[in-house]
Amino acid sequence: MTAPASSAIRIVDQQTVWKRFIRLSTIVVEQTRADGRVERLDREVHDHGAAAAILLVDPDRRSVVLVRQFRPGAFFGGHPDGFLLEVPAGLLDDDSPEDAIAREAMEETGYAISGLRHVFDMYSSPGTLTERVSCFAARIDANRRDGKGGGVDHEGEDIEVVEMPVEEAVGLIATGGIVDAKTIMMLQWLMLNRSDFNI
Repeated sequence: MTAPASSAIRIVDQQTVWKRFIRLSTIVVEQTRADGRVERLDREVHDHGAAAAILLVDPDRRSVVLVRQFRPGAFFGGHPDGFLLEVPAGLLDDDSPEDAIAREAMEETGYAISGLRHVFDMYSSPGTLTERVSCFAARIDANRRDGKGGGVDHEGEDIEVVEMPVEEAVGLIATGGIVDAKTIMMLQWLMLNRSDFNI
């Protein structure tokens, strides 16, 4: 893990303290503040790579396809059962964001993706996480699945594919039915750009 150069930040020390699926590093940086003072900061950085996510939209049915799966971070963070409703997503694994999200969409939902539209990139928790998520949208015909979906067995995935009306999905943000940050942002993006999908 290397950090980009910055005139305001100088890396003093960096140590990897854990490396398995994620890499956890402790860092010490010197930050030159706006008033010229130099301050030393001790921080932790959690790195497991970049990711991609996709919002699957069926304009004819005015619906979106989401997935529900167990998320240990949410479970240990207090979410009642740890199962979150969210857009399909996954790590790049050295692929381009476009190739990675096509793979993830097929594995998780069974839909083959074409006509991808890149909508934005985001950091979900930039205080500690390096993960940058490339977010895409694509039109689908929810009646035509090319694969089974449901995740990859040997990765321990047991994913439920959920189609629902766009308005219902957006309504779940207010009621707490959808709490995943990328999903909230992508549904709100869809509402701002709904004319592009004729919904």
